[in-house]
Amino acid sequence: MSTSSPGAIGPLPNSLTEPDGSAVVRVLSYNIRSMRDDTDALARVIGACSPDLVLVQEAPRFFRWRKKLARLAAASGQVVLSGGATASGPALLCSLRATVERTEDVLLPRTPGLHRRGFATAVVRFGDVRLGVLSCHLSLQQDERYAQGGELLECLAGLGTPHAVVGGDLNERPGGRTFKRLATALQDGWATRPWGAEQTSTPADPHQRIDAIFATEGVRVLGCGVPRGLPGVTEADLRRATDHLPVLAALRVPAS
Repeated sequence: MSTSSPGAIGPLPNSLTEPDGSAVVRVLSYNIRSMRDDTDALARVIGACSPDLVLVQEAPRFFRWRKKLARLAAASGQVVLSGGATASGPALLCSLRATVERTEDVLLPRTPGLHRRGFATAVVRFGDVRLGVLSCHLSLQQDERYAQGGELLECLAGLGTPHAVVGGDLNERPGGRTFKRLATALQDGWATRPWGAEQTSTPADPHQRIDAIFATEGVRVLGCGVPRGLPGVTEADLRRATDHLPVLAALRVPAS
C-alpha cells in the first residue's frame, strides 16, 4: 500500500447503522489554516469525503469567525457543532445524521509567550451509539505539548462515554513522546488499519505524519489515512485548500 503517492485506493465503508445497533461513522480531521486559502477547494474536499464528523483545527478565530465557519459547514454539507474562537482554534462540524447531546469548549493553561490552546468536545449519538468527540491542536513546544497530551486523555475520560474519537494536528511525528503517549492509551487509526496515504504535511511535499485520528478501545477501525485518490478529492483541491492534508477514518462503534 502506498503511503505517499496519490492514485486509486480501495473504497472506505460508508456510514450505516447495523442490525445489532452498532454504527459505521466516518470521521475527518483537518487543519484548515483559518480558511486563508481556497475555501471552495476546502469545501469540495470535505464534501467528497462524506464525513459524519469533521474535527477541525485552526478554525477562524477573529473577525466574523462564526459566519466564516458556518459558510464552510453549509458549503460542505455539514453544520457547526462547537468550537472555533471559543476553543482557541479547534472546532467540530457534523452531518445531520448526528444527534447532539452536549458540547463543551475547553481552554488549556497558557504558557507565557505561547499561543493559547484548547479542545472542542462533544457527545453525539448515531442511533444506539453514543460517541465522545474531541478536536485538538497541540503546542509547538515539546514540554507543553506533552502536558497537553495528558490533559487530552483526562478530558476524554471526563466525557463519560463508552467510546470516543480524537482527531487533531499534534505538531509531532509518531516517534515523539506525546504522539506515543496518545497511541499507547488509544488506537492510532493509521497504525491500526492503514488506508489511503500516510503523510499529512505538506500537500505539495508530504513527508511527515503530524495529523492523526485516534479511537478508544472497543471501536473497530475499518480504515484510516489521507484520502488522496478518493473520488472527488483532486490533487489540485488538496493543494489549494490549506497547508495540511486531511485524515479520514471509518469507525465501527458498538451500541452503547
